[in-house]
Amino acid sequence: MFKKLTIPTYTSKDFYIMVATMFPMAIVLNYFLFNTRYFNNVIIFGVATAVTFILLSMAFLFYGFVAVSLRNRLPGDDQLWKRLAICIPLFILMSGVFISIVLTSYDLIDFFGYDFHETDFKKCFISFIVINIFLTFLHEGVSKFEKYKATVTETEQLKKEYMQSQLLGLKSQMNPHFLFNSLNTLSSLIQEDPGKAEDFLDHMSKVYRYLLRNNDEQLVSLETELVFIESYYFLLKARHTDGLHLLIDIPEEVLHQCIPPLTLQMILENAVNQNTVSKNTPLYIEVMSRENNLIIKNTIQPKVNSTEISEEGLENIANKFRLLCQQNILIEETVAERTIQLPLIPNTEIVAA
Repeated sequence: MFKKLTIPTYTSKDFYIMVATMFPMAIVLNYFLFNTRYFNNVIIFGVATAVTFILLSMAFLFYGFVAVSLRNRLPGDDQLWKRLAICIPLFILMSGVFISIVLTSYDLIDFFGYDFHETDFKKCFISFIVINIFLTFLHEGVSKFEKYKATVTETEQLKKEYMQSQLLGLKSQMNPHFLFNSLNTLSSLIQEDPGKAEDFLDHMSKVYRYLLRNNDEQLVSLETELVFIESYYFLLKARHTDGLHLLIDIPEEVLHQCIPPLTLQMILENAVNQNTVSKNTPLYIEVMSRENNLIIKNTIQPKVNSTEISEEGLENIANKFRLLCQQNILIEETVAERTIQLPLIPNTEIVAA
């Protein structure tokens, strides 16, 4: 089985740069070699231009291979001038060798009566130096512009994901269904257990306060998210009682690590919405850490009709992790259990909630 041949490129515009520069360069070089004969003879003009353009294009691709290899060894933006200091002298040396081979070959095969002259070499060599320096800086400029565009695109995508995250969070927390269930639960508790009703109202206010305070945050500490989840779980537990069980086993040393806000809320919501929750078939959810990952497990007992918003929430979480840390979340599912693994993000730019 043959592997697909790929030509290393410095930017996505390499082909257009090659055509736009090598074709005029072929005309200039041939004028140096054949003088006025080049423009006066159609055959010389057509054949010499085509042959020289092909040779220059091959040289362009080889130079590109060298440039890409060097960038792979010195990839940082702070290493730009070091790359240039190596690239430009190397390309000048390669140009001298290339011109010598081409002019000598033209002379040996008597290419349209060409005779080698030292002045031809000097003119071609100077032209190559100019075009190489120009192309080197042009490629670096185009490469930086493409990186900038990619960064802007990722930033916009991340903003879109967080807007979607906020919408999904507000959908799940503030829609009439959830609100009416919470108010009904609160109403029942006021009559049955006023003390617990007061606790319920306190946790309910914490849930909504967290939503409002973290709308614009990209990351929160795991500790902050877990405090919120305790209040969120309290509301769910008051409604489902013995039908829902949550176990959190997170060591203190990873609490400073970060995740996007509402991540755990969306996962818990997914588990509750997708599975039957009752006293006879209780739903068990477990949150733990393993190495540098957060693990969330839940038992599987699927409902006949499940809501689509939960799966949207998981897709939203996956997109955010890809953008924030270039890692994927892992979802494994058996007949009895689903496991979701999230990478914990180092605490670098977090703003305290």
